[in-house]
Amino acid sequence: MAFLKFNKAELVNLSYSLKREIISANKTGAYCNTSIITCNTRRYHGLLSIMLDRFGGDKYLLLSALDETFIVGGQQFNLGIHCYGDIYEPRGHKYVVDFDADPVPAITYKVGEVVFRKSLLLMPDKDQILIKYELLSSPAKVTLQLRPFLAFRNIHALTRENGSANTGFGKVQNGASFRMYANFPDLVLQTSREGFKYVHSPSWYKGITYSDEYRRGFDCTEDLMVPGWFEGVLKEGDTLLFSASKDEEYSAGFKRLFDNTVAKIAPITDGRDQLRHWAGLFICNHNGRKKITAGFSWMYTGLLRETLQALPGLTLYAGGDKHAFEEILDNLIADEQERLFRRTTQVEAPLYLATVLQAYIAFGADPAKVWKKYGIIVKGILESYLPGERKEVAMHPNGLLWAQMDRVALSWMNAYIGGNPVTERAGYQVETNALWYNCICFAVEMEAKFGATKGFVEKWAPIRDIVKLNYQPTFWNASRGCLADYVDNNGQNMDIRPNQLVALWVDYSPLDEMLQPSVFRIVANELETRRGIRTLSPRDEKYKGVYEGSQIDRDLAYHQGSTRTFLLEYYVKAGFKLQSESFYKKAEWLIQGFFEDLGKHGVGAFSELYDGDPPQEPHGAIASALSTAALLAVDHMMNQNKEERK
Repeated sequence: MAFLKFNKAELVNLSYSLKREIISANKTGAYCNTSIITCNTRRYHGLLSIMLDRFGGDKYLLLSALDETFIVGGQQFNLGIHCYGDIYEPRGHKYVVDFDADPVPAITYKVGEVVFRKSLLLMPDKDQILIKYELLSSPAKVTLQLRPFLAFRNIHALTRENGSANTGFGKVQNGASFRMYANFPDLVLQTSREGFKYVHSPSWYKGITYSDEYRRGFDCTEDLMVPGWFEGVLKEGDTLLFSASKDEEYSAGFKRLFDNTVAKIAPITDGRDQLRHWAGLFICNHNGRKKITAGFSWMYTGLLRETLQALPGLTLYAGGDKHAFEEILDNLIADEQERLFRRTTQVEAPLYLATVLQAYIAFGADPAKVWKKYGIIVKGILESYLPGERKEVAMHPNGLLWAQMDRVALSWMNAYIGGNPVTERAGYQVETNALWYNCICFAVEMEAKFGATKGFVEKWAPIRDIVKLNYQPTFWNASRGCLADYVDNNGQNMDIRPNQLVALWVDYSPLDEMLQPSVFRIVANELETRRGIRTLSPRDEKYKGVYEGSQIDRDLAYHQGSTRTFLLEYYVKAGFKLQSESFYKKAEWLIQGFFEDLGKHGVGAFSELYDGDPPQEPHGAIASALSTAALLAVDHMMNQNKEERK
């Protein structure tokens, strides 16, 4: 990532460096996430977190941190950094002189005349992190000590000193293994050099504080076990590799393994390369089953809505991988039978299957083969919305879907405060019914061309027509020139939100073409920003333009003003549809803003959301599958537009 630039003079400034995070992920579901000075500020931070099937497939943090200490001429210099309350100790960041992200995160320290660099590499296909230490310059030999901080906990939890922890160790080649609790795997720590010895001296480091958790009002302190340290001597020009893994590895091969793996990393020269790089990291291939991880570091893998929305971008538009597209979709369908056909609190989510298949066909898939394989799923989803099938949502006699459960948010806008939804949106939802109409139209057309189910078209074509007949009168508001966000027993809710964009985005729109420019104009005037589309108009009294403060403050802003990058896919498609090639420069302007932010928040990654107000700082998940997929979709649309203009 040579195109990423950092203010090197600011690296020693905690207000600068703690806001910028290293994030690496791999195919097994493991990740490494910390700040660029390796001070952990979130409970999710750590050097090695892995997915454990034995605990339900959740992710568990094994190695939280690794502190380096130099002993030169009888003087000791600690390069680590931890927060205890409002005190940082040790303060190793004061020795940082450089940070580089290309091709892997690398931090350079300068202690007097000693120059020392460490590079972090999460292996792409196994639960292992390699840390490379290079003594670049030194007038004399130095003694290096490495102290591992062990967690052995769920990434969402925190741990305390306890008598149940096993503080012993096992001997392995050039290292030691640890298993603090039963049923966990071993954490095997090894060095590449025979001369490094392990000194066992277990001790709990108490009251380590995670500043980001504190700022958000969460439980923010924990105790970590430091079982001892690794120690050895280095001279100028020496290199040491440190490995943390579930398994004992061949330690003499660490350097070759590190160098060979780095050499295979594709060069990244611009933001579009970075998009394609991250597209691959969101595709988890744990136990040979491909799924999409919604985001790092705390989001889950295999979620229904997030997978369907991100799937075309991460597979088709990132590299044209149709095989991965179908494999991920097949796994999702197998795993999500309950939500697809019986119940889900995101009532619109199953209907996205039609949009996914439409994208697949538009990308070149054979429509007959697609319908033969997936038609039965689409038809089953439609049937599940008929009266009496689902408790949370059902078709009314007017053909529209009514979604309602007391004190439950039945859409993607699902933040809660005190058990009550911030945006309940009970009734007819504008995006759900647009997706409903699109799905019916798609199914009727495909079944008529390629299907064999007797009576399906005869049954569903009239439903399609009645939905079309009632959608526009239900949602269109002539005085405002846009669509209601939802309609309940009190009438139209006219909060200006981006959900109405879905009616412009779907292939089969239930909204007359002559009305669509007005909807787009309202969204452009009130919701468009250079960092995504706002979730609520700033003119609304409920608008919260900054996603900061307590959990309540952030939940109020989450869908009440914060922008979402993924909404750009809907917006840009509508822009090209309505304005043709004249929208190209606007699309380019919108996507370029995200490339400018790659040096902050998650370094090299695309954030989940931004403040609605300037200067629009990034927040939420530091690496979002939806954001990445949407930007890939926008890039794909721009490329299509280029081709059409030739």
